[in-house]
Amino acid sequence: MITRMSHLFLRTLREDPADAEVPSHRLLVRAGYIRRAAPGIYSWLPLGLRTLRKIEDVVRGEMEGIGAQELLFPALLPREPYETTGRWTEYGDALFRLKDRKGADMLLGPTHEEMFAQTVKDLYSSYKDLPVTLYQIQTKYRDEERPRAGILRGREFVMKDSYSFDMTDEGLEQSYQNHRAAYQRIFDSLGIDYAICKATSGAMGGSASEEFLAVSPNGEDTFVRSTDGEYAANVEAVVTPRPAAVPLEGLPEAKVYETPDSETIETLVEWARSEGIEAQASDTLKCMAVMIRQPGGEWELTGVLIPGDRALDEKRLEASLEPAEFRLAEPEDFKNHPFLVKGYIGPRGLNANGVQVLADPRVVEGSAWITGADEKQRHVVGLVAGRDFTVDGYIEAAEIREGDPAPEGHGTLTLERGIELGHIFQLGRKYTEAFDVQILDESGKRAIPTQGSYGIGVSRMMAVLAEQNHDEKGLVWPANVAPYQVHVAVANKDEAATEAGERLVSELDAAGIEVLFDDRPKVSPGVKFKDAELLGMPYAVILGRAFADGKVELRVRGGETSEIAYDDAVAELLRLIAS
Repeated sequence: MITRMSHLFLRTLREDPADAEVPSHRLLVRAGYIRRAAPGIYSWLPLGLRTLRKIEDVVRGEMEGIGAQELLFPALLPREPYETTGRWTEYGDALFRLKDRKGADMLLGPTHEEMFAQTVKDLYSSYKDLPVTLYQIQTKYRDEERPRAGILRGREFVMKDSYSFDMTDEGLEQSYQNHRAAYQRIFDSLGIDYAICKATSGAMGGSASEEFLAVSPNGEDTFVRSTDGEYAANVEAVVTPRPAAVPLEGLPEAKVYETPDSETIETLVEWARSEGIEAQASDTLKCMAVMIRQPGGEWELTGVLIPGDRALDEKRLEASLEPAEFRLAEPEDFKNHPFLVKGYIGPRGLNANGVQVLADPRVVEGSAWITGADEKQRHVVGLVAGRDFTVDGYIEAAEIREGDPAPEGHGTLTLERGIELGHIFQLGRKYTEAFDVQILDESGKRAIPTQGSYGIGVSRMMAVLAEQNHDEKGLVWPANVAPYQVHVAVANKDEAATEAGERLVSELDAAGIEVLFDDRPKVSPGVKFKDAELLGMPYAVILGRAFADGKVELRVRGGETSEIAYDDAVAELLRLIAS
């Protein structure tokens, strides 16, 4: 197919958009692939839509390769299925809610587990129907608080979501592994640099969960890799190795001290050393007042304990508490709980007032700490877990740092940034039980099938490709998803060169090559060159000055430029594309 730039709906920009923060946003807008309609909402222009559709085709091919069947659910959905699973409430403000003219509650679909489970219930009844894997490629909606970075983090986005239904847990494991391998083939075929990370299930629920993260300095997600072995995990999913417990016998009694002007960890450590107490920040214990609310419940005070040398990681805390909400205690909360002394909260005071206490895994029995004494200007030294205070459970809420020990003895951790490409879950029976999906098993008894959920951000993948494939001049698309395989430009006003350009694109088209032809008559060679580099097709053929000698310039985007005979151009391009 030949597309002529003289007729293409395209305007390239020389200046970066004012709100662009990352290369993909800047270049996709400048190159005329997308256009902002509202915060987090973008129109797909012809070049962008061609690339998006090609990415969809790569995904679709691998889904069908593992036996998945495509369908399409509506984006506008009734409230009732999401009420059944509790996610009408759990999604909170991220859900787009609306009412129809009769006052019925509706939503714009953020994800479709409920609809798939309900449909399988309606249509299937026998074990002979299973296993089955269904998928769709569809627009989703989530009301992001801070949409940013163009199509990397939008409120409307294209997603592939697939769902497997099996009679047994072993069947679910096989479906999960089939998807895992398909995802690897998808990302490998596109040349994406990515890591497979252990992840939390969040509002989705279920057991096993892994994220596919594209390595990028502009990623919003922090993930870790181990220096020894293949361990990788989203930072929210990192499990802190728990030290061995310490015997309680013989430990000195806790002692309360006057600690003037010691309201920070730094000043507290300085005070301790001035008193001859050997201490560092890791020997202190932060006791934070946190308000937690379970779905549909009331806000309740909870104490969260982490070592004093660590900052609170709110994303890790959020992941640990899901589906509950949390917020740090506010002045009104302190007023309502007068035993809380801001800056001097200690676990003994929380215990004495019946407050739930959740602790970092390092707070093991027998560990001794310097912490608040529940009185102003006073701290207690040598407060021992399991003797002087108790914890009700353990929680991952402290920051992860470079050099921390990796789980299972895999060396230490390194921190990297990434962009979420896909997420796969072994949901189990959460949704099939919620909808009472009953299938007759081989013995004729009713059984609940088990479900897997597997998502890929299709539109986000386009941004990831732009993030990982660009230079200072513009985009550098992989050949299998570029809008066109070859960009031909006539940079010579000679009529013979124009006619030769027409013949060349016709021959390329006849050979099955997709061609973008810059035939604009009143555009300078310099502008044509800049546009070719900005648009990022894998191969460009320039008919310039050398055409007088029967030669053309062949440019491999992001690679070498060479002169070849005009008559050899089609054969050489076919060779390059095939390779």
